[in-house]
Amino acid sequence: MSDSLIIIPTYKEKENVAKMLRKVFSLEKSYHILVVDDGSPDGTAAIVKDLQKEYSDCLFIEERTGKLGLGTAYIHGFNWGLKRGYDYFIEMDCDFSHNPDDLIRLYNACAHDGNDLAIGSRYVGGLVNVINWPIGRVMMSYFASRYVKMITGLPVDDATAGFKCYRRKVIENVLRSNITFVGYAFQIEMKFKSWKFGYKIKEVPVIFTDRTEGESKMSTSIFYEAFFGVIQMKLRSFFKRYKQE
Repeated sequence: MSDSLIIIPTYKEKENVAKMLRKVFSLEKSYHILVVDDGSPDGTAAIVKDLQKEYSDCLFIEERTGKLGLGTAYIHGFNWGLKRGYDYFIEMDCDFSHNPDDLIRLYNACAHDGNDLAIGSRYVGGLVNVINWPIGRVMMSYFASRYVKMITGLPVDDATAGFKCYRRKVIENVLRSNITFVGYAFQIEMKFKSWKFGYKIKEVPVIFTDRTEGESKMSTSIFYEAFFGVIQMKLRSFFKRYKQE
């Protein structure tokens, strides 16, 4: 039994999913992986199920009908993992933009260095560690994080990062607070509430490499949810008491 659950949401990732799963399972540390697939029409789920024959004790899949949003996929995975007693929860993309070799650094930041949330940060210290993104997207992402920091006071350089490791207690408390966003604003809300609850956060520098196979899931609606959602989130926080249980 591993102490760590990696949650990987998928939608149309047939080009990447087998390679990603095999890579993670080849690492020195043992991880369990839960794939949350939103009804991929390209056979992503079938590939995972076939690999379960080889990795029956450490690979799991939950299939959902339709695209229900990144945030709900992670919440589904968190609740699944909480019921099964994992101590550490890792969010990770399937497209290799998150390097599996960095998993141990995020895990160690929580398990051995005393942090409650470790963030794989593209922009820590003002640096920009992004490969293969158009300059326009780099600028949008970088200034989105600056915007979040300005509006909310969140002391994190990469507020939209999706490569993270949480201690179990963080997930338990934050989920009780009712997460409201489903797109990339979900990533901001999770960090913001972790900070408001007083948990110790560490940014771990990583290099983000844009996908080379498959389709990007970014859209204008996702961007607007994040932009306006930050203001809503900050205003709601004035009326909420954050207390660890």
